[in-house]
Amino acid sequence: MKKFLSYTWIFIVLLFMYLPILLLAVYSFTDSTMIGTIRHFSVQNYITLFEEEELRNMIIGTVILALGSAVIATILGTCGAIGAYYSKKRAKLIVNSMNQVPVVNADVVTAFSICILFIVVLGIQKDTFIPLIIGHTVLTAPFVYLSVIPKLKQMDNNLYEAALDLGASPAKALFKVVIPQIIPGILSGFMLAVTLSLDDYFITTYTKPATFDTISTYVVNATRGSRTNIKTALWALSTIIFAIVLIVVILMNLKSSDDEERIE
Repeated sequence: MKKFLSYTWIFIVLLFMYLPILLLAVYSFTDSTMIGTIRHFSVQNYITLFEEEELRNMIIGTVILALGSAVIATILGTCGAIGAYYSKKRAKLIVNSMNQVPVVNADVVTAFSICILFIVVLGIQKDTFIPLIIGHTVLTAPFVYLSVIPKLKQMDNNLYEAALDLGASPAKALFKVVIPQIIPGILSGFMLAVTLSLDDYFITTYTKPATFDTISTYVVNATRGSRTNIKTALWALSTIIFAIVLIVVILMNLKSSDDEERIE
């Protein structure tokens, strides 16, 4: 009975988490114009998604922004994690505390602060995309830091010291010994950075050029518009994003399981 109740509880939690997404996926394959009435099977939403130039440009711009800012955030977050890990206790405490501020802080506060600093004080125009890229990097870099730190703590420090004893320079020991051991944390941080960038709304709204839209800002504006075909095409976009994330998570978990079995 106890086992049955535990499985039932897990099923209910998963149902509440994924039922809205599955419902949206079902409607994306119909010609319905609103949730609640299922009509006929159709893939017109997916055709519209790739035929509309406005939607294509929005998707391409969002992906480029997410990948670009994630690469910068991954480099900064990884360097910060390694530097903090090998620093003295007080310096490590200061860096860890400062890294928590952007994580705990509300996005709207971060967005407004970046807008004031770079656009008002420094006079950098939004059309340069610099405030937007910096904003997404500030948002995502702390999460890369938090993904890399646990891998550094799991690492065998004797390997790094052995490399130094065998004549390797600190830089060579870093790239040949330390980096390979924390690659899973770096990849996890990169994927998390991409996801956060795709999902962000407030920072993007405050720092983006007037003619540029990401998925989050476009969806909010589209829900206020009257173009029904665009609204339903966004159902298809949501389904594709969910499918891609699901596939990536499954592949990463399978790889982790294979690595654990190989170690055992």
